[in-house]
Amino acid sequence: MDSMMSAALFAACWLVGMLVMIEIGRRAGLHRLARDPVKGMAGLGPLQGAVLALFGLLIAFTFSGGASRFDSKRQLIAEEANDIGTAYLRLDLLPAGAQPALRALFRDYLDSRLATYRKLPDWDAAKAEFVRSEALQREIWTRAVAATRDPGAHVDAAKLLPPSLNAMIDITTTRTMAARTHPPLILYALLFVLGIGCSLLAGYGMAEGKYRSWIHILGFAVIMGISVFVILDLEYPRMGFIRLDKYDQVLVELRERMQ
Repeated sequence: MDSMMSAALFAACWLVGMLVMIEIGRRAGLHRLARDPVKGMAGLGPLQGAVLALFGLLIAFTFSGGASRFDSKRQLIAEEANDIGTAYLRLDLLPAGAQPALRALFRDYLDSRLATYRKLPDWDAAKAEFVRSEALQREIWTRAVAATRDPGAHVDAAKLLPPSLNAMIDITTTRTMAARTHPPLILYALLFVLGIGCSLLAGYGMAEGKYRSWIHILGFAVIMGISVFVILDLEYPRMGFIRLDKYDQVLVELRERMQ
């Protein structure tokens, strides 16, 4: 699904579509019963059960996948904080004269990383900040590698510092990929179609009742709408009510220790 898709809009369209299809299904069922009152609903139960079971499984797997990816994004924030913190500490292995400039670059770099995600969902601003982060990465790498060759550097500086810098740089790609990893659009299309189809079958089955049961109709549609809204909110946790911002606090605390 396109990252600009509004979870609220998708859920609202789905809810309205389900209500409409329930009504269409009920009218179709009434028409069928008028023509054949005895066997009009024969054999419908197993079909409804099979389709609703498939729909429930799809909802469950989609929610489980969204929750898993959300948890992975949280863990990657902690991993990036650890990688940056380790690389920052290993600057102690460099000559004293080279450390102040590199520590200042690290502070700028961490500020840039925090700003990248704070600017979402403004994708243009976030991409511009990400480009700045990459430029700072290159400058930190170039200066740090050069400093490991200075006479005043620790004997193991060239062995310990570059790998930690490499991990610090690699985690940005991992986090970017995690932010872009979502179920394919066809899955959401299938979810939408199944929801509409189940609503049609549910409405058809309700035709046996003399009156509409608004509690059941609205309850079914609203619960399904809320479910898909939460699923989409989990998939895009920088855009809706479910946020990753508070987990960025580990990076903020690391930045404070760099003062």
